[in-house]
Amino acid sequence: MIKRKPTSPGEILFEEFLLPLEITQKELAAHIGCDYKVINRLVNEKTRITPDMALKLAFSFETTPDFWLNAQIAVDLWKSSKKHYKTSSLIRKHRRRNKLKVN
Repeated sequence: MIKRKPTSPGEILFEEFLLPLEITQKELAAHIGCDYKVINRLVNEKTRITPDMALKLAFSFETTPDFWLNAQIAVDLWKSSKKHYKTSSLIRKHRRRNKLKVN
């Protein structure tokens, strides 16, 4: 299990792109054609990144949609593993049976 929470796409957006490039959330929203609240919710980890938003950010910052979506997936898996950590020991592991016959 991953101990440390992965960096969220919103934190990456804010720390690695908006701050260094001196772009406000409102400026980015206007540039990519979305509501300021969407960017604000993303930066504040109140919403997940969507494939549409990943495409818009990729075009804007010369990254790839996969960059943004993989960051989201890492956070989602971390949250899920934290949620299911205690019950995971109760789940029986499926074991493959050896079906090779020896003559």
